[in-house]
Amino acid sequence: MTHRVRPAPSADQTALLRRVPSVDELLLRPRLAALCKEVDRAFAVDTLRGVLAQLRRDIIAGVAADEGAVEPAEIEKRTVEAVENLLAPSLKSVINASGVILHTNLGRAPLCAAVVEEFRRLATQYSNLEYDLAAGARGKRDVHCARLLERLTGAEAAIVVNNCAAAVLLTLAALARGGEVIVSRGELIEIGDGFRIPEIMEQSGTMLREVGTTNRTRITDYENAINERTRLLFRVHPSNFTVSGFTEKPEVAELIALGERRGLPVVEDLGSGCLVDLSAAGVSEPTVRESVEAGFSLVLCSGDKLLGGPQTGIIAGNKELVAKVRRHPLFRALRVDKLTIAALEVTLRAYLRADWNEIPSQRMIRTTVEEISSRTKHLVEVLRTRVRGTEAQFEIADGSSLMGGGSTPAQSLSTRVLRIRSKHYSATQLEARLRGGTAPVIARIEEDSVIVDLRTVFAAQEGPLADSLVAALHQGAHPVL
Repeated sequence: MTHRVRPAPSADQTALLRRVPSVDELLLRPRLAALCKEVDRAFAVDTLRGVLAQLRRDIIAGVAADEGAVEPAEIEKRTVEAVENLLAPSLKSVINASGVILHTNLGRAPLCAAVVEEFRRLATQYSNLEYDLAAGARGKRDVHCARLLERLTGAEAAIVVNNCAAAVLLTLAALARGGEVIVSRGELIEIGDGFRIPEIMEQSGTMLREVGTTNRTRITDYENAINERTRLLFRVHPSNFTVSGFTEKPEVAELIALGERRGLPVVEDLGSGCLVDLSAAGVSEPTVRESVEAGFSLVLCSGDKLLGGPQTGIIAGNKELVAKVRRHPLFRALRVDKLTIAALEVTLRAYLRADWNEIPSQRMIRTTVEEISSRTKHLVEVLRTRVRGTEAQFEIADGSSLMGGGSTPAQSLSTRVLRIRSKHYSATQLEARLRGGTAPVIARIEEDSVIVDLRTVFAAQEGPLADSLVAALHQGAHPVL
């Protein structure tokens, strides 16, 4: 095996390397000396060493070839910036102008504003998370959300884990480990980021028994597959995919009746977690209550999709089965913390009050085209007074908002969008400038235009959105607002 011999530094590079200041010398500089008092000294010194090591590599690679790179003031500046970057929050607030309401990459459902106050009240003090105040003894964290979920879904009992995939894993492990789970081949979906239902089932210790075909599964397929190893029948609602054309699948009533005849639980992964009828807003999606009332033994769903709450997986249904799932050792590994419970409680209480304006995703779904059109016209008026000379073009047009987050894949909401074109930047360049701004904006690109949909932009963000658009449309890396 031959090894590449790294060429020796040139005379100029050697001269620059000799001029690199020492750590001790640099630590005497005023800003670095102050930095060592503002943050942990070892952290500051370690960062400085990293900056110097990178500088030496750059010199040898020819990236840093001028004397300014080794000036103490420049190294001091780079070190301070490196420390500030490391201390800056990685999670940033962004303006979602994409029109995708439950944008998985942007955190799915935004939470109710009241959650902030609930966090302040509970996160900074002790709470009765697992303490029964009436009995003066240890309690269970499940009770805080259970009564609300039971009221809203009609289920006998309900528990919460950290997401819907966890709900599937836990339920199968508790009810079917070592046995077979029957599921239609057309429902063996991938739920995102490469995670697939068959793989989750395998991790639960159950054996998958596929029945039917991708497009057609009949009740007789389920019935013929039942044997002494069968533990439950599993149905996956297609909340993130559609199969159209020559298709067939059993009615819910048929599947539940089969489970009752053969003494098998029938479990549904409902996915999107819709709690209320949204047909008036143009969204057709079954609710959790409908599945519970239809007779499913357990219904599993997400809390951060159409429900509009924090990332959770909800398991609701028969109280004996819920209790059995809760007793499984995996429950402790998959349980949620006090802040998640607090956020879910706030969201569920808003449902009981039918306060749709308090739940951001519900408010966005119910926003009318007329409201969006009015807001978009106002935004255009603001932009036209601030971007003169940029030769930008603005057009308000019909468009579609998407639910996103693995919900209602074949459905969209009518909206009005702002189409933006720039003479100086392509749509791809303009979109990148919007993402790279002080207030990052996430938009779409269609037909060489940047598309802005105000359905997913909060009213308080309209000013910062206008600022970001003005900055992105002006020429130069640092436009003056």
